[in-house]
Amino acid sequence: MKATHDESTFTLTGNIWSATYPLEELPKWLDFYRDRCERFPRAASSYAATIAALEALEKALAAQT
Repeated sequence: MKATHDESTFTLTGNIWSATYPLEELPKWLDFYRDRCERFPRAASSYAATIAALEALEKALAAQT
């Protein structure tokens, strides 16, 4: 999973899909994927790469400010 951004959006890119969202929705999507892990522990490994990519993006954005 890869997360990239420009000045107003971020894009998540997986092996067979990608999606672009406004930067201000980053916390919402991070919460969503973390919630999936908590609610569906058997599937948690499927969300690990997405969470790691979003957390890395969050950290990179915080370092820019």
